Amino acid sequence: MNVSIIKIGGNVIDFPEKLDEFLYLFARFPGKKILVHGGGIMASKFGESLGVMPEMVDGRRITDKDTLDIVTMVYAGLINKQMVAKLQGLKQNAMGLTGADGNLIRSIKRPVKTIDYGFVGDIQEVNVDLIKTLLEADIIPVVCAITHDKKGQLLNTNADSIASELATNLSKKLQVNLYYCFDKAGVLIDEKNENSIVPLINEDIYAELKKENVIHSGMIPKLDNAFAALHKGVNHVWIGKAENLLLAAKGKLSGTSIERHKYDLY
Repeated sequence: MNVSIIKIGGNVIDFPEKLDEFLYLFARFPGKKILVHGGGIMASKFGESLGVMPEMVDGRRITDKDTLDIVTMVYAGLINKQMVAKLQGLKQNAMGLTGADGNLIRSIKRPVKTIDYGFVGDIQEVNVDLIKTLLEADIIPVVCAITHDKKGQLLNTNADSIASELATNLSKKLQVNLYYCFDKAGVLIDEKNENSIVPLINEDIYAELKKENVIHSGMIPKLDNAFAALHKGVNHVWIGKAENLLLAAKGKLSGTSIERHKYDLY
């Protein structure tokens, strides 16, 4: 069985028209598939309306008890169920899940080092058999960024990490492709020029682009996640805009493909 894991974030979720367009494309995406989503921007806005201001350190959310309640309501409730309902309207038999449902994803609370991130989860275990059962029944899992510790505690968990961990764990039994949809057309040579896409990155190219400071800041953890997934058995990783998802599925040039193998740069 081949399966595609597709991750989307706030650049799609926070705009109703973009989300509708994406879900239409997702419905047409071929084969078995899993949708993974966050929703941090919407959670921040919802929290602010309730007087709970977001606290971020290096782009990561500090999750106290009030914030955990908000992200659970927004991720697992509002966003997840809206997307599931829209997919049902597109004749896609989707099922919304947190990591607690069916013991899908077990995490531990992140240990306190220099920063206390609060109720944030680091993934320890994925219930691959549950995912396989759902896929074999032609049910599309829609997984939000909430996991649990199997002791009754929910944990806020990075959606990119959830997508990567699902992909690497499933790749032990299935052929898995991983698609990260975000706000850029791919990895860019010039951040201000959407046409300056790097169509393929391998480890040699990645090292060179980091050395030249072409790739920096928020793109580095995304690519580190991608290479880690490839080394753990994932077949293929792609980064690009959601509207180019079908082109990527058909193998047409769009976005950035990330390859494990090393080639000569010249």
